[in-house]
Amino acid sequence: MSDRAEADARDGRSPDDGVDAISIDEIRTYLHCPRRYEFAHVDDLEATDSDGDADRLRILRRAICAALRSDAADADALAEVALERLSSLWDAHDERFHSVEQRRHERAVLEATVEAYCDSFGEQHAAGCARLERTGEDVALIGPQRPLSRRVSLPDVLSGGSMDGRTDERTPETVRIDATVDYVYGDGDSIVGVRFVPTLASLGLLRYRSRWEGDVEATFTDHFDPESPTVESDVAAALLETSIVLEGLRSLRERLGLEDRECRYVQIPLVDRSNAAVNWVRGTVETSLEAVDLTEPYVDEVSYAMSQQHRNGTVDDRLATVAGRIVTGRFDPSDRWEAIERHACPDCAYAVCCPEYVASEVRFDG
Repeated sequence: MSDRAEADARDGRSPDDGVDAISIDEIRTYLHCPRRYEFAHVDDLEATDSDGDADRLRILRRAICAALRSDAADADALAEVALERLSSLWDAHDERFHSVEQRRHERAVLEATVEAYCDSFGEQHAAGCARLERTGEDVALIGPQRPLSRRVSLPDVLSGGSMDGRTDERTPETVRIDATVDYVYGDGDSIVGVRFVPTLASLGLLRYRSRWEGDVEATFTDHFDPESPTVESDVAAALLETSIVLEGLRSLRERLGLEDRECRYVQIPLVDRSNAAVNWVRGTVETSLEAVDLTEPYVDEVSYAMSQQHRNGTVDDRLATVAGRIVTGRFDPSDRWEAIERHACPDCAYAVCCPEYVASEVRFDG
């Protein structure tokens, strides 16, 4: 059973509720390039690139979530449970290394990451999970990859739209958009969703901004402007993801009977080695972790003043538009091809079968 299926099973619900659904990962792919989305999620063409970071992240999130689900309360006890789970997962991990020493080092890095998490966040977050669990509601709080979702109404202008030559189908009025967090904990007057990610590099300026107004707003709106040279697909996707997660947390908050709590969304990187310090003589590794709260750069003052909720009307409207373009099959990248070719094509696994890319490579000047 997959991590996500495990979370669904613990929550006593199925991810398939009969509503058309897309995931935030699909939206992120679409923002990079609509044609890439078509190849990956419509034509089901499998990219062959292997991702060792994704494997390590999967191991770490399962180990840490096992500790959070245990009765351990302090940092040392949490680390003991997590390291024991990590050991069994790593023993079953079949990644190829060039030497035994490299495999030993990679394990040491993972162990240092677990210890850094437990020292920095473990005790507080475990206590916060326990506080929410004491509400008495039988609701899963700890994943890994616990599903959250929101439903959006599609703009009327998209109904019955062109589908790039495909047979037109019924356009749904609403779509469910899915995201995941690895656990949810209580922090004072807030309910916080935490997601483990490989690194924070894709967040760009969101790592360093604490408000929507200004750089963040300009970057987001410029990304969707066909006349603008700005391309910040990952920043835009992170803000759309925040919208989904916060709405999912609000639904969870109601199930817990905690309607007076605010909701926040935090990401913690587990495979970022920029803070790692290796002592090759002693064979030890130390590292540190930082968390980024995406709620602050997402919330706009106008939406908050109107609803007293952490919302952003601009981001929410754009989420509905992007979802609508996906479900109506709008995969032609022509309107922003020059920007897409410059930013998305160099690392795209589907470039060799992309008609736009091939045409751009073989065109004759003059």
